[in-house]
Amino acid sequence: MTTNLPVDPAVEKRPAVPYVAVRRNVTPATFAEIADRVPVILGWLAARGVAAAGAPFLRYEIIDMPGTLGVEAGVPLAAPVEGEGEIHPATLPAGRYVTYTHVGHPERLVEITAAVLAWGTSRGLAWDMEHTDQGERWACRLEVFKTHPAEVPDPDDWVTDLVLKLADA
Repeated sequence: MTTNLPVDPAVEKRPAVPYVAVRRNVTPATFAEIADRVPVILGWLAARGVAAAGAPFLRYEIIDMPGTLGVEAGVPLAAPVEGEGEIHPATLPAGRYVTYTHVGHPERLVEITAAVLAWGTSRGLAWDMEHTDQGERWACRLEVFKTHPAEVPDPDDWVTDLVLKLADA
């Protein structure tokens, strides 16, 4: 089921962005194993005097609902850095993206993402995604967490940007 979105998503061109991340294969039941890595990454950066260049995010690489998800917890940077241990460097690809800002509880993100996907598909937009034996493989599909839970304790007030890469034209 999709939800009517209160405002239309936007299509925008975005530059390549370096980041560091931790990757895990998780299920809906074990999702905290990847979400809980964000503070570890932020601590690792702080210990090295490297500032984040934006809000932390989850990057969905493989989606096989309700089975396994290949997900990275990441933090964008102004310039690339070397990784260490489980923390590896990578780059978000440049290109055209559909973006949508969701204000509300993160439990609604699956429903909101479905509505954004339906919006794009209904307009003839092609996602940079392929179907594989492991599930949908996305070039770049992000949930960007604009709200710090310690600063805004009510999840109904959290702000999350959905960022989904379109296929190159």
